[in-house]
Amino acid sequence: MSITLFKTLIAVAETGSFRRAAGVVSVTDAAVGQQMRRLEAQLGVVLFDRSEKTPRLNQLGKALVPKAQAVVAAYDTILDDLTGDPRMIGELTLGAVPSTIRGLIPKTAKRVVERYPDLHIRVVPGVSPDLLEQVEQGVLDAAVLSAPARVPSRLNWMPFVQEELVLLTSAAVTQTDMRQILATQPYIRHTRKAAVGLLAEEWLSRHKLTVQDAMEMSSFEDVVSMVAHGLGVSVGPNICVPDAIFSTLRRLPLGPDAPRRMLGVLTRADCSKLQLVQRVLEQLKAVVATARSREFDA
Repeated sequence: MSITLFKTLIAVAETGSFRRAAGVVSVTDAAVGQQMRRLEAQLGVVLFDRSEKTPRLNQLGKALVPKAQAVVAAYDTILDDLTGDPRMIGELTLGAVPSTIRGLIPKTAKRVVERYPDLHIRVVPGVSPDLLEQVEQGVLDAAVLSAPARVPSRLNWMPFVQEELVLLTSAAVTQTDMRQILATQPYIRHTRKAAVGLLAEEWLSRHKLTVQDAMEMSSFEDVVSMVAHGLGVSVGPNICVPDAIFSTLRRLPLGPDAPRRMLGVLTRADCSKLQLVQRVLEQLKAVVATARSREFDA
């Protein structure tokens, strides 16, 4: 019996449909249906209720899922106890908030694949709440995101760096008074759906600061680009591993009560690739340490 059939069954259970499971296991909807019929034939049982348009796991199918997860976990880690190191092969699907996409994530991925050339890392960008949901559903093996307000019991949260929020302006803005800048310059908001956007809004509200709204962006990358081109100012994190564009911005402190966002890695407690995720976490920490050391030296 192919381990692939169990992996597809788990994807169906976690995503709730053949269509969404197809995206997880990288096959067509029809192939998912064929695999599940083959699994039923090999086991000699019916696992799905097909009385409606969308097939649903029946009670027997639901009972099989945790056993399939145990089989897959054992398969994925079969050599770990013998070698003392997880098998760095196959694919790791990693979610990441946009502010990490141009600096932290590519530098980390480069270090990982240099050490483990047989491992393929697929990066999926998104805002923190969406990434958390995808980790819960098993669509992502892990995600780099802002600290959730609440971590569900079935998930592992591994923080690795704090970033202080600052006032971001282009080099053309020469004023030094933070309140004056916010009162006179167009303001570019980061979506409130993102953790960073919410932190910025709470800080502005707490200090009773009125800003001149210019636009709202769904990605922090877009916020940085707009600020760099002189279209306004914004409040955002002092990114721990800045890219070339972010490095051109002026970053003014917000004061002693400046909010901070915590970045970390989120994964499921039963993730079969947990040791691989921990290796990625080690490299994330190393990249941050290197970047901060260079900033200190400068």
